[in-house]
Amino acid sequence: MIDIHTPCALLGGLTPHEFMRDYWQRKPLLIRQALPNFRPTLTINDIRQLVRREEVESRLIWKDQNGWQMKQGPLHRLPSQKRPDWTVLAQNVDAHDDAVAALMHQFRFIPDARLDDVMISIAGDGGGVGPHFDSYDVFLLQGVGKRRWQISQQKNLSLEPDLPLKILSHFEPEQTWVLEPGDMLYLPPHVAHDGVAEGNCMTLSIGFRAPTQAALACGLLEAASDQIMARLGNTSGLYGDPPLPGPKLNGTYKDKGAAATSAPAQIPDALIKETLAVAEKIQFNEALAGRFLGQWLSEPSRAAAFETNLDGDIDLFDEPPATGTLVLDRCTRLLYRGSYAFINGEVAAIKASTPIKMLADQRRLDCSALKKMSPDVRDSLQAWLEDGWLHYQP
Repeated sequence: MIDIHTPCALLGGLTPHEFMRDYWQRKPLLIRQALPNFRPTLTINDIRQLVRREEVESRLIWKDQNGWQMKQGPLHRLPSQKRPDWTVLAQNVDAHDDAVAALMHQFRFIPDARLDDVMISIAGDGGGVGPHFDSYDVFLLQGVGKRRWQISQQKNLSLEPDLPLKILSHFEPEQTWVLEPGDMLYLPPHVAHDGVAEGNCMTLSIGFRAPTQAALACGLLEAASDQIMARLGNTSGLYGDPPLPGPKLNGTYKDKGAAATSAPAQIPDALIKETLAVAEKIQFNEALAGRFLGQWLSEPSRAAAFETNLDGDIDLFDEPPATGTLVLDRCTRLLYRGSYAFINGEVAAIKASTPIKMLADQRRLDCSALKKMSPDVRDSLQAWLEDGWLHYQP
């Protein structure tokens, strides 16, 4: 379990509890040597190769005499490392590399429902993406070389018009730091910042999901719609299987005693009132919100790829191993709420029992726990193993 009351070098000696209380979504924090002697497992050349791949979301950003320019990946031709004023961004690198995924998991004192991805940027001298702000929290970890960060908590966040990327019209820096490998800067949403490479540079950005109110509302409405149809027997909707308890809206509209009309094209008041009355029967409750959020937030990133049958010799059902560990794949997202477990965008076929919650929280489970599990739980774990969502480590 994560001890949220123990001082953490990653947070500059703060405990996770203190960081969340005093800094999270409140104010920036500079942490010198958050990871002492840090050396990324991926090199600058590794990232240059990674962004050539079709499945990797990437961008090349540079500034020339014509202003800011941007090109979307895949990026088969990149500027020489000796050239200045360019930056390459690779998204979701945690989906492609175990060590980067493990780095992201060091931030799990923040709920997995909020963790998004690790973006890695590489740059030539002077490279950056211009002064901007993000709508989400981010930790900026320096990996290679140096980057000069300037930040401002200015209120004016207006943007330059007609640019391919979001650049602040007016940036008034209030603080400046140069970060070296292992140094890290935490920024809450809407803090203006500008990072410029000093020589060849690599920065790792651990970003967090911040859904808009519109996205939450639309998702909940979609889940409600799927549940209405599921209770009528149609479970084809994304959020409909299995159905949750709720009203079965299988009645039909009746207007016995309605008067004759001389305005046939006008929608009747009674039909309007009946529609609103039926809508009030829909139960927007914690169960529905849990179903929507559990499936939506456990959906793997677009970069996720699972290799099936890597552990084909392991039989968790009839001959469960007495030793070893079950470990979630780096791309697997496993969440739970109450008795429901959600894995990779699906409602798990098994309940969120104590062992399943342990697997979700720790991302690993000792195989000694298998003997005490019911056959249906072992059967589901076997299916996850065969789908590449789970792996066995001797």
